[in-house]
Amino acid sequence: MIEETETIDEFLAHHSTDVEEAVRKAAAAEIMPRFRQLADDEVAQKSGPHDLVTDADRNAELYLTDVLGSLLPGSVVVGEEAVDADPAAYDAIRGDAPVWIVDPIDGTRQFVHGDDGFCTLVALARHGVVLASWTYAPARDQLATAVRGGGAFLDGERLFAGRPEPGRDLTVATSHPDYTTDEQKHALLGLWADGVAPRACGSAGLEYLAVARGTLDATAFSWELAWDHAAGLLLVEEAGGAHLTLTGEPFRLAGGNALPFTTARDATTARRVVTLLSNGRP
Repeated sequence: MIEETETIDEFLAHHSTDVEEAVRKAAAAEIMPRFRQLADDEVAQKSGPHDLVTDADRNAELYLTDVLGSLLPGSVVVGEEAVDADPAAYDAIRGDAPVWIVDPIDGTRQFVHGDDGFCTLVALARHGVVLASWTYAPARDQLATAVRGGGAFLDGERLFAGRPEPGRDLTVATSHPDYTTDEQKHALLGLWADGVAPRACGSAGLEYLAVARGTLDATAFSWELAWDHAAGLLLVEEAGGAHLTLTGEPFRLAGGNALPFTTARDATTARRVVTLLSNGRP
């Protein structure tokens, strides 16, 4: 088992391209052959009509679980579909071992409907700290990567989130109402204010990428499942952005966050969004 963070740093220095290759191969083998080719029996509902899973999700996660675990001996994999089958598997995020956090298809609903707005998310974390991340949109052939302290990149080009342009409406991607409690709905209503342009979010991973690129000002999400957020949080941080929960604290990967929370292009924007969310609470 890996004992020191420095050893993980060495692993990333030597094997980041191997992780990238694994992500690309999983998409090429299991996801893209089914894109716009899904049969009815390859799609199922989990918690409801907006929470879908496909054979592509399951098979891509199995592929990544096998390869990533082999790349880093002593690591564990927490994947969305594995946790759906065994919720106790999520506890590994709070353990001592390095953990791969995997969402094989983030934006499954879009994938099922033939929309190219989906991606594969992989993050490597330890002790609640995300150390590296890979965000791959295979239908767009876009790969975003980040290493803590090493910057964020899209297809090899450095990402800088920048700041919102003064005088323009703040663009904010928000959670779908189906995934919010009544209290969270009230908080999100605070974004319907002068100078703010809220809209429903698509794939969380691609919304984080938009923040890191500076084409979206902020997100306001009401759930905290690690596979949706880990990769994007590091991507935005390394592009110069910030994240805050409703109590003004940074988002914690292990959970227990005050929701909704925001990720934004800069700290000032993050504080502004949290203020708006607080104003919307009953």
